[in-house]
Amino acid sequence: MPQNNSKISRRRFLKHTALSGAGLALASTFAGSATKLSAASYKRVVGANDTIRTGVIGFNGRGGSLIGDTLKAAEDGEKVRITALCDVDSKVLSRGVAAAEKRGEKVAAFADLRKLYASGDVDAVLIATPNHWHSLAGIWAIQAGLDVYCEKPVSHNVWEGRQLVNAAHKHDRIVQTGTQSRSSQAIKQAVEWVQAGNIGKIVVSRGLCYKPRPSIGKTSGPQAVPDWIDYDLWCGPAPLDPPRRNNSKNGPVHYDWHWFWAYGCGDLGNQGIHEMDVARWFLGEMELAPNVFSVGGRLGYVDDGETPNTQIVYQGYAKAPLIFEVRGLPTKNGSTQMDKYKGAGVGIVVECEGGHVSVPSYSSATAYDKDGKELKKWSGATNHMANFYQAMRSRKRSDLHAEILEGHLSSALCHTGNISYRLGHGQNPEAIREAIKSEPGGEETFQRMLEHLQANEVDVMKDKITLGPVLSFNPKTERFVGNSAADALLKRDYRSPFVVPDQV
Repeated sequence: MPQNNSKISRRRFLKHTALSGAGLALASTFAGSATKLSAASYKRVVGANDTIRTGVIGFNGRGGSLIGDTLKAAEDGEKVRITALCDVDSKVLSRGVAAAEKRGEKVAAFADLRKLYASGDVDAVLIATPNHWHSLAGIWAIQAGLDVYCEKPVSHNVWEGRQLVNAAHKHDRIVQTGTQSRSSQAIKQAVEWVQAGNIGKIVVSRGLCYKPRPSIGKTSGPQAVPDWIDYDLWCGPAPLDPPRRNNSKNGPVHYDWHWFWAYGCGDLGNQGIHEMDVARWFLGEMELAPNVFSVGGRLGYVDDGETPNTQIVYQGYAKAPLIFEVRGLPTKNGSTQMDKYKGAGVGIVVECEGGHVSVPSYSSATAYDKDGKELKKWSGATNHMANFYQAMRSRKRSDLHAEILEGHLSSALCHTGNISYRLGHGQNPEAIREAIKSEPGGEETFQRMLEHLQANEVDVMKDKITLGPVLSFNPKTERFVGNSAADALLKRDYRSPFVVPDQV
């Protein structure tokens, strides 16, 4: 079994997260400890032949897939088992425990992740909570001596994402980002082929999220929370405000939080983060872009959602722009089909001087010349979760396919794009076209957006498209240049005791 320093880990964890203020019964047992310990004394180190004990936090959506990926890794020979489940929805938690028992596994059940971290039951956690919990849940886990697999986006804002990176590196933890495309041999080989100059320099690295997002409906006001959900814990770092959504499929709490700024990041940070990450990977950029702007809106219907369902984000890298497109409406009004661009709908198209590469899925990529003739094709992908467990054993961050710094940068590109959008104002198409015409690829991308909206019978003279300001950004400090309003959106006001610490 793995080395068990759980008592020391609990002391260290309680010292950093002030559990005594959270009113947890276990706090009285350990909160009095002020022992100062070296990092090496509280880490849990998994040996080459030890069984890795894993806890899953949040599994009503992606967490269920992570459980499946872990079980697949075990079937393939990895010594790992799920020993704990955590969810604030008691019905979801009960179903998860019952499913584990049906598989012949006994798991500990927790509603509060802090109790899980202090339990000593796990060596690693898989975090699949809503976005607003990702960074804090990861930082607390790291401080408790655990390794972490964190779903994308790894943060709800730029600042807390950097804090998660700082915590992982300071405490020498293995922290993987849930961007599965990084474990695709097909994409890796395509990236290397493009970067070798086989079809010339990159002109535009384009991410696409053409994914259907119908209306979530319109409520008349605040909605009641079911009594089987601990809503205080669900809100965590976010304000404890009643939900203002109640889709017939998802209810007042689950899933549709993606479309509200307090918890989610829209489809840019939901599905789009995967494609944003690969588009940046092709460019080889390891910093945020020095300028960014966004154009878009929530168009085609009126509902409770706040985030755009139609959006362009332009990241102005010096090498070549990274242009991201979100389309939640179909090809035309009444259709069930979604648009494609050069063979991709939810994917990446890297346009180069001598052709382009289309990545329509995480396990395939194809290169074409300027006449559309196929030049080369790649396929294949491995289990991203298995890579995490393998890196836990080697204790080398370099073995991770999606180390947390990669996750932070790609997540932050989504955040800076959304910041421009949130600071924008509705404009007529001609004013938008004039404002972006000097940006390579910008006007052409906007024209295609206009045609898409017209096909969906959206009156863009009445329902104005939002044009966000062009924001200058300092990649070294990760702050905007001369814009206090934009800087204010780099970090949120946290609700005690769910506060991302300044010192990690």
